[in-house]
Amino acid sequence: MRDAVIVDAVRTPVGKGKPDGALSGVHPTDLSAHVLKAVAERTRLDPGTVDDVIWGCVSQVGEQAGSIGRYAVLAAGWPEHVPGLTVDRQCGSSQQAVHLAAAGIIAGQYDIVVAGGVESMSRVPMGATRAGGQFGKPYGPLVAERYDHHVFNQGIGAEMIAEEFGLTRAELDQHALDSHARAARAIDEGRFTGQIAPVTVTDAEGEERVFDTDEGVRRGGSLEALAGLKTPFKEDGVVSAGNASQISDGAAALLLTTSEIAARHGWTPLARFHTGVVTGVDPITMLKGPIPATAMALRRSGLSLDDIGAYEINEAFASVSLGWQRQTGADYERMNPNGGAMALGHPLGGSGARLMTTLVHHMKDRGIRYGLQSMCEGGGMANATVLELL
Repeated sequence: MRDAVIVDAVRTPVGKGKPDGALSGVHPTDLSAHVLKAVAERTRLDPGTVDDVIWGCVSQVGEQAGSIGRYAVLAAGWPEHVPGLTVDRQCGSSQQAVHLAAAGIIAGQYDIVVAGGVESMSRVPMGATRAGGQFGKPYGPLVAERYDHHVFNQGIGAEMIAEEFGLTRAELDQHALDSHARAARAIDEGRFTGQIAPVTVTDAEGEERVFDTDEGVRRGGSLEALAGLKTPFKEDGVVSAGNASQISDGAAALLLTTSEIAARHGWTPLARFHTGVVTGVDPITMLKGPIPATAMALRRSGLSLDDIGAYEINEAFASVSLGWQRQTGADYERMNPNGGAMALGHPLGGSGARLMTTLVHHMKDRGIRYGLQSMCEGGGMANATVLELL
């Protein structure tokens, strides 16, 4: 039987999704090409042997339209015969890209695949595909009628989850502070150095510099400061900008093949793709998907939660990851041990691959046999992945 293994995983540092963010001047296709070239250089991969590039991206409009996966291949200077596919499973797009790559490898349709994703939220703002409603809603009257014309809003869903699990504002804010503290510690200890491909950027003064450190991490925060932030989704609510993921720019890429082919190329894989699942939940609460997705992944893998040494649960909102932890009973210290999206940022289509890159390197560095990743997705879905260290 064929397996699917991750040979290497690399990412850009994550930039703030603002006009003055470090990566805001880089076209998303070029940002994608940067990590494609990096993974090839790190592994001495011949790009001509790649059967497909599967690329996640959420806002596929403007500079991210036209199948950015294909243009990334061309921007990287790879041979024209290498194709590219662009995937949209909302925030889980690049995690789904890895699932598709692994499935294709195991099925024998591919031998070597690069999977990953990108999002430049500075250049293509979130919601740009809806163009302010100019072209109508992304769902029709039948969906609206099915859900009694409820508004599908992730922030409101995050508030609903907080209420369901009895999560207080102080608990969510503390979770955010923990995320920043863990990310700062990971940076200070050099935990990200081996997974980051630095990007040469040009600042507002026209000076070039090397951008090599995630720029969203805030140090020295306090519960008092976070408590002063507004709760835009609900009056007297608990969800604020301080306990939600950051708008960001970034890209990540993973090289996948089989164990046999890896040995033939002299590659030592990092991990085996053990189990991958996806499921749906109601689109109103929307963000509870990681809970049933985790249960499904554990059931299919034959593992228990205690078998998992590290969990990457995307911090779209503090209530999502903390609600997952409360429902599953998972060890809080094993969840996002190097910080999450509240600190490192959430470049939508690139986040799944960013989380997996961070997870697989953490597993390698700490000798952790099994790792699990899950993330909520727009429309009420979630992927979950179990990796096994090799």
